[in-house]
Amino acid sequence: MTGSADPRAAARAVDAFRRGWPVTIGDDGAALCAYAIETGDPAGFELFDPQAHAPLLLSAGRAATLKLANQAAAATPEGPVQVARSPWLDFAMGTALADPRLDLETPLKGPFRAEPVSEPALGAALLNLARIAGLLPAFFVRPGGTPDFAPADIDALEAPGRLTIAVRARLPVAGAEHAEVVAFRGAGGDEHVALTIGTPDGSPPLVRLHSECLTGDVLGSLKCDCGPQLNAAIERIAGSGWGILLYLRQEGRGIGLINKLRAYSLQDQGFDTVDANTRLGFAVDARDFGIAARMLELLGQRSIRLLTNNPAKVDTLRAHGIDVIERIAHQLPANPHNERYLATKRDRTGHQL
Repeated sequence: MTGSADPRAAARAVDAFRRGWPVTIGDDGAALCAYAIETGDPAGFELFDPQAHAPLLLSAGRAATLKLANQAAAATPEGPVQVARSPWLDFAMGTALADPRLDLETPLKGPFRAEPVSEPALGAALLNLARIAGLLPAFFVRPGGTPDFAPADIDALEAPGRLTIAVRARLPVAGAEHAEVVAFRGAGGDEHVALTIGTPDGSPPLVRLHSECLTGDVLGSLKCDCGPQLNAAIERIAGSGWGILLYLRQEGRGIGLINKLRAYSLQDQGFDTVDANTRLGFAVDARDFGIAARMLELLGQRSIRLLTNNPAKVDTLRAHGIDVIERIAHQLPANPHNERYLATKRDRTGHQL
């Protein structure tokens, strides 16, 4: 494809996948037409692939669970693996292969065979777009077609530099009556929020990056510590004099609400949060903290004190030009429902006090 990257093209592809429509991705003369399994149906699949030739594209993390990926491929859980089409790989079986929640309900038939990925770069881009769309990373694909979008369009869709301030308003909240909310909008229509608390006095603000968690922030889930962390952060920032809470719309460590709830279902089967994400076919943490750096830049704050237990947040902000002069631990007591979750964050994702 030629021309500059167009985030609108990727946004249209996201919408099409959510509606169950096939979409074609192309670059440098190559093209793949893809049909998303989660939003598709047998009738639509028949129209998409009447000759029953289309192979299945899965993430390496999911394929490794199915014993369909070698160790090199499985080392990149969100990378693509192509499963050869066979007479018994129909739409129903494709759904069973795509969704790990069905592993205990649907005895997997076979055999299935991994084959060389026909277009690795395009396959990886499709899996990334599935994450953005909040869908299972699984597609039936066939070569050719007129491209609707390119991998560069996906990069443009998620580029933090395209984030802009949309509106500001005074917003007294519990724990901080003197506060202002600032809303940001990205190229793909994504929305993030900053809550500035207190009056800026020229000193580096105390900043908290909080990723959206509907179950914890709104419903009071005890499976995580998100709700208590949010409330405690607001109170702590208010007590420090002034600071900023960045509320990032990256539910479920970037995989979306529905996929997060799928991960909860896998946790009910005994998997921890890390293994649940990789069995679904996603990275352990798919969040983009570069968005937070852009928000701070737009707010005029390039030197901060960061309230976090996650060194990755510090590293990413510094890589994007934010001077984190101090990391301040943010720990709350565990409860019987989230003890394992907190232990996993400590032992497997590098959180520290």
